[in-house]
Amino acid sequence: MKMVLASVLTTVLIVAMTLGAMFILVEATDYVTSLESTLQRAVAIGAELLLGVVLLLGTVWLATHLAVRIFAKDEPSAPGGKLA
Repeated sequence: MKMVLASVLTTVLIVAMTLGAMFILVEATDYVTSLESTLQRAVAIGAELLLGVVLLLGTVWLATHLAVRIFAKDEPSAPGGKLA
């Protein structure tokens, strides 16, 4: 029961984060395309690309990290202890 609840909560969190990141990126794109100066627009496009990469990679990292934490099987440790 605990694993099912954690799975559902993780899925909802990941969907919410992805939708939030997309809304932020769409708003940033609207703002960037409304800039008059070419230099400001070029810098803003670079910042938007960096923001998009950070937001979406962060979402993917969190999704995989939580999935591994939820579904990992606890294996017995080696007699010598942990290596890392």
